[in-house]
Amino acid sequence: MNTRLILAPLVLITAVALAASAPKLPEIPAGPVAVKKELLFSDDFKGATPDKRWHKVVATFVVEDGALKGTQTRDKNIPAADGKPEVKAHAAVHGLEIPTKDSVVECKIKFEGATMIDVEFDDRKFTGSHYGHLCRAQVRLNGVTIIDERDGGMKNEIRDMRNDPTKKDEVAKLLKGRQITYPAKLEAGKWYVLGVETVGDEMRVTLDGKPAAFLKSSGIAHPTKSKIELGVAGKDGWFGDIKVWNAEPVKR
Repeated sequence: MNTRLILAPLVLITAVALAASAPKLPEIPAGPVAVKKELLFSDDFKGATPDKRWHKVVATFVVEDGALKGTQTRDKNIPAADGKPEVKAHAAVHGLEIPTKDSVVECKIKFEGATMIDVEFDDRKFTGSHYGHLCRAQVRLNGVTIIDERDGGMKNEIRDMRNDPTKKDEVAKLLKGRQITYPAKLEAGKWYVLGVETVGDEMRVTLDGKPAAFLKSSGIAHPTKSKIELGVAGKDGWFGDIKVWNAEPVKR
């Protein structure tokens, strides 16, 4: 008996059953949630000197061939030794001092070995979350994730609770609705235009102008987003032609 003929329908049935049982993702608004206002910042990385508002957060970023390349060098944890503190693995991060509340960020991105490229918003003066992390949009070759960090995983109380195994269920309940991932199918070595609209408590992400992800969560509405940070995990990820606008919500 050909067992493959028997197993094939079973595999198909299982796949269909799993797809049917998977939670349905919220519909992404077809049109923008933000209206662009004044242009706050623009950089095509072709100037002789970098804009003074750029600064290093976690090395290493360099400008090459008219684009900004990020390479994660802190790719493993190094325990404390010989009087030196512990070094934890961390994505490469480049900071931009552009205060916003509601905004639209557009830039080109390209994967050349990177596992993740993201745009993040922080408020270093905010003490309610780790390092003032607020919210971010992460892009991977197979998906786009939006995270409310202020009221989610970076919230100080939740970070403390994670150290207590007895509070696992409580933490999961608090994190519900603070993060979402939509599937994507991107190619390494290809440029994409990434759009991140942030207005009120909503964030909408587009790739080449097409809806890619959406999240509505309270932490996104933080009124003072003092910094925009670009992140790259792995080797290498590219940013090009970045623009930042003030914005206001679309009237619905």
